[in-house]
Amino acid sequence: MTMIYKIVPETLWRRAEAEGVFRGAPVDMADGFIHFSTADQAEETARRHFAGDQGLLLAAFDSDGLGDLRWEPSRGGALFPHLYGPLATAAARWVKPLPWDGAAHVFPEGWRA
Repeated sequence: MTMIYKIVPETLWRRAEAEGVFRGAPVDMADGFIHFSTADQAEETARRHFAGDQGLLLAAFDSDGLGDLRWEPSRGGALFPHLYGPLATAAARWVKPLPWDGAAHVFPEGWRA
């Protein structure tokens, strides 16, 4: 089991929860898959792609059983998890706020567990 993480605007996630399925943020839809990060990649993803953004959530998922999950090269050749297809919101192990403190996003205590 590998935990993977999705950084997502809370408004999108709450809408998806109401429907039971997350189909992706605009960048996911444009790329044709839902972007995830591993624990070693998530903080850099937040810095590169979400700097200054508020109202974000960090959602954790067990990579097993999500569907068509592929590990593909991205930033510097590192393998990132990409889900080709919808994501059942019930599959989230947990979802926690990812606040911006004015300099960086503050990841929840114990999030790498």
